[in-house]
Amino acid sequence: MKEFLVELTTTVPEGTDPTEVDRRRAAEAVRAKELAGQGRLFRLWRPVGELRSIGVWRAADEAELREEVLGSLPLWPWMTAVITPLQSHPNDPGRSS
Repeated sequence: MKEFLVELTTTVPEGTDPTEVDRRRAAEAVRAKELAGQGRLFRLWRPVGELRSIGVWRAADEAELREEVLGSLPLWPWMTAVITPLQSHPNDPGRSS
């Protein structure tokens, strides 16, 4: 699988029932845990003081990442994504030989 740096910003549509937002956020946590268990979601951070997420995700290619992995997130319809394909760096201290 290839790795991708993904920046996700969620914008809840104005007028959305808060109960629906809570339901989707709870489902999002469950789905993220499932994707982590599948090796699709490797790491996830939130920059201090910001409402966006930055993570390392894995998929066969960008199409699979968008359609099958990120597209399975309950909040995906409200998200924008900036996706950057990654490759190993020869000086990466975590790189396996």
